Amino acid sequence: MKKGLIYIAAASIALASCQEKKTGTMAVEQVCVSDSMAKIIKIDTAKTTPMEDELALSGEVSFDENKVVKVFPFTSGQVTEVKVSLGDKVNKGQTLAVLRSADVAGNYTDLSSTKADLAISKRQMEQAEYLYKNGISSERDYTEAKENYNKAVAANSRIQQQIAINGGGNTNAAGTLIIKAPADGFIVEKNISAGNFIRPDNSSSLFTISNMKDVWIWANVFESDIAKVKKGYDAHITTLAYPNKVFTGNVDEVSSVLDPDNKVMKVRIALSNNDMLLKPEMFTNVLITNKEASTSVAIPASAVIFDDSKNFVVVYNSKCNMRVQEVSVIKTVDNITYIATGLKPGDKVISQGQLLLYNALTEQ
Repeated sequence: MKKGLIYIAAASIALASCQEKKTGTMAVEQVCVSDSMAKIIKIDTAKTTPMEDELALSGEVSFDENKVVKVFPFTSGQVTEVKVSLGDKVNKGQTLAVLRSADVAGNYTDLSSTKADLAISKRQMEQAEYLYKNGISSERDYTEAKENYNKAVAANSRIQQQIAINGGGNTNAAGTLIIKAPADGFIVEKNISAGNFIRPDNSSSLFTISNMKDVWIWANVFESDIAKVKKGYDAHITTLAYPNKVFTGNVDEVSSVLDPDNKVMKVRIALSNNDMLLKPEMFTNVLITNKEASTSVAIPASAVIFDDSKNFVVVYNSKCNMRVQEVSVIKTVDNITYIATGLKPGDKVISQGQLLLYNALTEQ
């Protein structure tokens, strides 16, 4: 058989083939990396690293409950008007709702009464003081009149404080209470509608306002995966609304109990939301990653070739000294493949452009 060179080319990528010594009547061809191919292949070194683990979870966006303002009812009554809707942006002092309250009207009636009593007791005290100083009445009469005046002052002050608690300048004598926003933000909870009656024993908030600059992701962890999630682990979040955008955060809270309804453990991930892209109740996909205590030989996932139900890599020793090596894969996490057998630390593998070399080496 004549001596010669065999060239393997694809998309302007060439492999140089050098002739080996003949064995009997058959020539054994050696596969080499040509100069042109050497520019496009990538060689990586197998290293011993701590193994990372990944856990895929489902979750949803929620507002940061530590950075919200809840608006509670000042008094009982009927809601006559609601001026905002869920999700609306509001400014501090903006009217949220109008409430008609018999308690407020009663407070103003009591205020009018105490004002009249205060005026009368003041005149009586002044008259008693004049008579006492001129020796017409006793000190006892003057002291009694002064005590009655102090009582009238206290009663009037008490009613004024009640009105201040019930809204102060946001109320009027007709019994109308105007509920205003205490801070800037977005309405993330709304629990009233026009016509609703607010009872004196109502303990729930009327509105919840959040600035939405920070949000929480609540993710569900099944019982079999609880050991794989701990506080501080990295989290990568994607949403249906922004499939190509990845939000990164950390697990900052792990529940100590399981949800009694669906038997999952809740974990919380804190995220910055300065762009206001994440909205409460959004569905999310959560990927939790962490480094395990055990170590393994790791290579780029792109170096692994799956063929005939097995995994292989092209081991690079020199330009004309390469071999195909079968490997046993433990798992692949975040573009890193962890190897159980087949490679040792320091082995060099081709992680880019290796498919042509693999074909050439296995076809000999």
